[in-house]
Amino acid sequence: MENHGTLKDHWKMYKRLLKSVHHNPGKFSIPEEKLKPFEKLLLKLEGQMLDGMIFQACVEQRFNDPGEGGAVAKNSAFAEEFAFNIRTIFTNVESKIGEPSEIDQRDKYASVCGLFVLHFHIFRSVDKKFYKALLDICKKVPAVTLTANIVWFPDAFLVAKVPAAAKLMDKKSLLAIRAQRDACLQQRAQTLTKDVQSYYVFVTSWMMKMESILSTEHKSGKLSEDLNSRCNVFVQGILYAYSIGTIIKTTMNMYMSMQRPMTKTSVKALCRLVELLKAVEHMFHRRCMFVADSVSHITQQLQSQALNAIAVAKKRVISDKKYSEQRLDVLSSLVLAENALSGPSTKERRLVVSLALCVGTQLKTFRDEELLPLQLVLKKLDLISELSERVKLQCDCSFLYWHRAVFPIYLDDVYDHAVDAARIHYMFSALRDSVPSMLYAKHMESCDQLLESYDKEIMDVFNEHLLDKLCKEIEKDLRLSVHTHLKLDDRNPFKVGMKDLAHFFSLKPIRFFNRFIFIKAYVTHYLDKTFYNLTTVALHDWATYSEMRNLATQRYGLMMTEAHLPSQTLEQGLDVLEIMRNIHVFVSRYLYNLNNQIFVEKASNNKHLNTINIRHIANSIRTHGTGIMNTTVNFTYQFLRKKFYIFSQFMYDEHIKSRLIKDIRFFRETKDQSDQKYPFERAEKFNRGIRKLGITPDGQSYLDQFRQLISQIGNAMGYVRMIRSGGLHCCSSAIRFVPDLEDIVNFEELVKEEGLSEETQKAASVLDAVLGDLTSNSAEGTEYFKKLVSVFAPEFRTAKNMHLRNFYMIVPPLTVNFVEHSISCKEKLNKKNKTGAAFTDDGFAMGVAYILKLLDQYLEFDSLHWFQAVRDKYKKEMNAVVKEQSVQTGGQDEKLLQTMNLTQKRLDVYLQEFELLHFSLSSARIFFRADKTAAEEMQEKKDKGGPSDGSTLTEPIPK
Repeated sequence: MENHGTLKDHWKMYKRLLKSVHHNPGKFSIPEEKLKPFEKLLLKLEGQMLDGMIFQACVEQRFNDPGEGGAVAKNSAFAEEFAFNIRTIFTNVESKIGEPSEIDQRDKYASVCGLFVLHFHIFRSVDKKFYKALLDICKKVPAVTLTANIVWFPDAFLVAKVPAAAKLMDKKSLLAIRAQRDACLQQRAQTLTKDVQSYYVFVTSWMMKMESILSTEHKSGKLSEDLNSRCNVFVQGILYAYSIGTIIKTTMNMYMSMQRPMTKTSVKALCRLVELLKAVEHMFHRRCMFVADSVSHITQQLQSQALNAIAVAKKRVISDKKYSEQRLDVLSSLVLAENALSGPSTKERRLVVSLALCVGTQLKTFRDEELLPLQLVLKKLDLISELSERVKLQCDCSFLYWHRAVFPIYLDDVYDHAVDAARIHYMFSALRDSVPSMLYAKHMESCDQLLESYDKEIMDVFNEHLLDKLCKEIEKDLRLSVHTHLKLDDRNPFKVGMKDLAHFFSLKPIRFFNRFIFIKAYVTHYLDKTFYNLTTVALHDWATYSEMRNLATQRYGLMMTEAHLPSQTLEQGLDVLEIMRNIHVFVSRYLYNLNNQIFVEKASNNKHLNTINIRHIANSIRTHGTGIMNTTVNFTYQFLRKKFYIFSQFMYDEHIKSRLIKDIRFFRETKDQSDQKYPFERAEKFNRGIRKLGITPDGQSYLDQFRQLISQIGNAMGYVRMIRSGGLHCCSSAIRFVPDLEDIVNFEELVKEEGLSEETQKAASVLDAVLGDLTSNSAEGTEYFKKLVSVFAPEFRTAKNMHLRNFYMIVPPLTVNFVEHSISCKEKLNKKNKTGAAFTDDGFAMGVAYILKLLDQYLEFDSLHWFQAVRDKYKKEMNAVVKEQSVQTGGQDEKLLQTMNLTQKRLDVYLQEFELLHFSLSSARIFFRADKTAAEEMQEKKDKGGPSDGSTLTEPIPK
């Protein structure tokens, strides 16, 4: 502690300064609020000063007042007995201080130093050797925590209170003791991590022993051993708690008192020790019923052992016939100790036993081998009898109130090491220990103010360093998981690490003050609120947030709440938002009609067929705004990326690639003989040969699935076309009230010229912006096809995708497969079971035209003269049938004639389907500017001075 005179001087000087500020505010430039921190500091110093003054007043009393019965200082017998008892107590303390069995020796050491100072003030004599021995303890115990953050330095105390003895000491020795204090603190900081590891092993092992001994019933033949083992385990828990608590309090308070910076490693280690300390308390609390039952039996056993030891000594005293007053006093004290031990083990009875044995152990009543076990039994009896009080005292962490600065660092560590997140319960239990002391606060009008301030401070830190970070990280993880196709960053756990935050959601609610902090519910509420708010802002993201909710439930076990927002508008038919969110489902269930620009749902039994036309699309765009058009294209882009990946895999397959290469080689070798036409028989053979590679359970070949893939791609492009047409329809309907699109006045400038209000100017500015958007949107519409070609074409035409250049050769077999499928679907229209019936499927033509454009293979495909070859084939067969009919007419074979008629109808149907496909494909090619090759388009762009890569989407080109 500091010198009292210094504290008094500081306090008086501060009061004079504060008084001058109050009475002469103009003479001082120091703001009064800046003096408040100094006021708080000096209030604390005043408290320490008052404590020191109380002790000083006690030892400086007039002990030699003749009027009170004589001079104490001249009583040599008392002085000798006083000094003897101090040395005896010190000997017992010195031998155990710093040892694993230490329990309260540091407090006794402080008491011994106080008694030594009292002895000095009374008798004015100093035992230099004993004084040096007291100072030597400072090497092992540089500081003692008296309470909370009040730390006591014994060397400073002894030097200040016994100056006469300090003058006799070598100054170098005193300086060495002070230097030892710094060295001890540094050593403690270096060994903290190792201490944490050691005590972690000790405490966990002790907890396992506790569980083991308390989970088993008493064995009838080994009751005494069982109780003895339980007693030892209980005592060991208290010793661990004392050792851990001493390390924490001493280290933290020394850092604070000596104003040394503490490293984060030391803070984390000390917080780990706090957790172990509360773990010991929690273990006793959790098994309190069994502990209480055991304590009553253990105290009886210990009392029995003490009575047996006293009985032996008593018998030894009685056997000696030489009675004296001293021997009778010893015998009476032993009888008194027996009587005290024969009842309940209360604090008063144990005090009587202790006092009685102080007399009873005289005259060598007990042998050495008897006295030490008796003292050990009595010590255990003290500990076991006050077990709950001892546990509460040793595990009390109210001192953390003065070290709250470590809490943010601790929370950061818990967040970084989420695997053992359950330990946070122990820290909050430690923080709650400060509450009882606050209830007695007198420096505020009400203790509730202090409690509320403490509660708010802890919760603010907890929110900032754990809850908010956890919410943001969970939301980020869900977003990145849902958008993995974007490849935003590297999420390889072997490179960037992996943090399993799900451990936080298995935690039970944390109790603090009058609330329970449920981390799982907090994060769930945050995500529900965030997803709901963002969905209301952008309804088209509904599917994304729905997927994130499902992922949160699956990955983290969070029970999310449905937003219950409308997933579509109330217009007739499917909404643009609904289609956009589920475009993969839409293109597989609906069929596109190129000429009428409608989508028709695939037929099924007893189900009304939904249709989607431009009017429905325009109404939806009018509801959601024209911005939905660009969003739809982006969704379509994502869908196409996935489908083209499957497309590439199919074309790369060795069976497919080898067949196509053979066909290409065959055509090049025989085209002169076949009049530059690809033989129909070759395509038909390809279509049949694919079935040999295997079919699905529903009878589809690989070429059937590939044809469906291309149809879905074409349906997606058809939907983009409808979006563009619907957008133009919507914009033209909205812009019809503008008289002249070429001459639109600027309303904002007109309003400013008239000097109208600011609100009117803002309204005019909004009107100008709306008119500008409508004019640009209605002028020509965005060339979405151009975007979707330019974003994929460069990648399709790279050298690494050489296998895609065989695509034009697979188109003839695909058309054969498509025609067979189309005829089958149309025939089902007249059947009772209409599942799979359809009258149109122009998505296939759109898909073929789109892919040929991406690969720049229109010329290659045209070189096959495929549709001319089909037409020649069917014309030839039809002519053969007509000729055969004319020959058979004279024979009057009716069955043969019917067969020929059916054959002719079948050929006519097939030819008609091929012609329809030809017309649809020719129409679809117009959308992609089939009249120009890629090289011609590039040259045209260069001539116009435009970009060579076309428009770009909001996401990167797939690699």
